[in-house]
Amino acid sequence: MPLFRRRSGGEGEPGAQDRAGRRGFGFGLGRRAASAAPGPAAGPGSAPRLDPAFGDESVRLLLGQAAAGDWTALRPALAAATGAELNFLVGAVSDVAGVEQWTARAVADAPGDALPLLLSGARHVTWAWEARSGARAKHVGEEQWKLFHQRLDVAEEQLLEVAEREPGWLAPWFFLQISARGASLGEEVATARFEAAVRRAPGHPGSHRQRLQQLSAKWGGSHDAMHGFARSSMLAAPEGSPLGELVALAHLERWLDLPDGEDHAYLSGPAVVAELQEAAFRSVLHPDFVPDRGWQSSFNTFAMAFSLADQRRTARLLFDALDGTVTESPWHYLAGDPVKAFRAHRDRCAAY
Repeated sequence: MPLFRRRSGGEGEPGAQDRAGRRGFGFGLGRRAASAAPGPAAGPGSAPRLDPAFGDESVRLLLGQAAAGDWTALRPALAAATGAELNFLVGAVSDVAGVEQWTARAVADAPGDALPLLLSGARHVTWAWEARSGARAKHVGEEQWKLFHQRLDVAEEQLLEVAEREPGWLAPWFFLQISARGASLGEEVATARFEAAVRRAPGHPGSHRQRLQQLSAKWGGSHDAMHGFARSSMLAAPEGSPLGELVALAHLERWLDLPDGEDHAYLSGPAVVAELQEAAFRSVLHPDFVPDRGWQSSFNTFAMAFSLADQRRTARLLFDALDGTVTESPWHYLAGDPVKAFRAHRDRCAAY
């Protein structure tokens, strides 16, 4: 059974897993991978830690420049990035508190430059979800809703302008998927934005995670639509693609929606376990899998899913590969600190 009681199924921001893919935010980038001091070592491997830079010192430098508001130093790294790399870096920077202040100045100082406009739009998406919080809609206050929609309005305007100026860029379409969901712009808009993103980056994990969320029951979709999308995306991708993670994410979303008792029975059932095994060995555990930016997010997803499903031997393969790197998503689905949840599940799988 789960070592920590679940949080109730939230409708909150997309988070760091999406941000790793952008992710995490989801959104969901993520479910955000916020920095935290490593705790004492417990069990095998390195001490678990949340790290928004995923151990990359160049990204850590970028985040420090963003925190200091040093756009002059930060801009060259973004200008040199393209496609999914630019999306990842913008997502990481958009999680930094206060970015909305200096990006406003950067946009005003260089109105013809799409990069500060992109970063401002992305930050307003993240900032909007920070105002809304991860609570169910009925628990969000009037002032929170007001700020949420004000910030999303700014994001929509800025990101659509970037998309018009730079038609080949993935990043505006990635973040526009998230703003569309928050602003309830409807299925037609959501579909169009997902299709625009994958035309520019066909196998982009973050965009597929956003689509999965859009199709989930908590956002007005259905379990069948969500599972169908996850499986069809996995099968359409070459073996070794990270898109197999979608199958695990869909099962965790379904698990989250079930009452205590039924949730464990569902996730540990033979049919679900078989699908998890197929997805893992077709994607992250396949010989052709090549780790890319944010690969730790997919491994965290599978590690949690297999641990909750009592498949500890497979979970240990994933925990060992992570060597203590924790992403907030999907561990935020368990009550308490994601690092503590990761450590407890890793340790219970250590003997296998």
